[in-house]
Amino acid sequence: MGYTVSDKKLKYLEFIHREESKRHHTYTEDMYQYDLLKAGDMKAVEVGHKMFSSNLTGHISDDPLRNYKYLFVAATTLACRAAISGGMESERAFNISDLYILKMDTLNSVDDVISLHSEMLEFYTKEMAGLDKGKVYSKPVIQSIDYIYNHLHENIGLATLSEHTNLNGSYLSTLFKRETGKTVTEYILSKRMEAAENMLKFSDYSCSEIGAILAFSSQSHFTRVFKSYTGKTPAEYRRNNYPG
Repeated sequence: MGYTVSDKKLKYLEFIHREESKRHHTYTEDMYQYDLLKAGDMKAVEVGHKMFSSNLTGHISDDPLRNYKYLFVAATTLACRAAISGGMESERAFNISDLYILKMDTLNSVDDVISLHSEMLEFYTKEMAGLDKGKVYSKPVIQSIDYIYNHLHENIGLATLSEHTNLNGSYLSTLFKRETGKTVTEYILSKRMEAAENMLKFSDYSCSEIGAILAFSSQSHFTRVFKSYTGKTPAEYRRNNYPG
């Protein structure tokens, strides 16, 4: 049986809140911290902490810890969306959100959840401060960037992105170059190299497996491109950077 939020229930809750002099943060109050985050202003952490610790955050569970965990998920979701609207790659923003929510799920005290909330805001805000604020991408370029991010294991070309964005290939190519400073091919290669560096640093995949995962035609091709990009072969790079 489904749960229905009826007008009667809403009116009753409004009555109880008036009787107890309770209210939520206003929309303007709530969004101020995310505007600061989006701008890369570290004041977002101070403002966010005060709001998250106040008695105006909302009552969504009778269990204090569960209540703050629910509020944490909502706050992290809004921080993630603010970061994306400010220019962060959407998949990166979502992954940051996922990791902080997974961490929150292991906590056993309200104080720890409040502390992690401040850490989450600080991380997003620092990321936003480090972004090139001159980069304002159009919707087709954002769509292309997101597609590339999620399909590095496939052969991606201008034709694929043109179909994905429903734009003429020549126009998309010009638009992409103008906004990112790189051709589609250069951008794809740079993201493959970033992924390769991270996999060599943090995964147990062999060099040949990494090349295959990132859709290089052969191990020699992967090695040649990687060396031209980093100045080291994949094996040399791993020896110098693998933490294990």
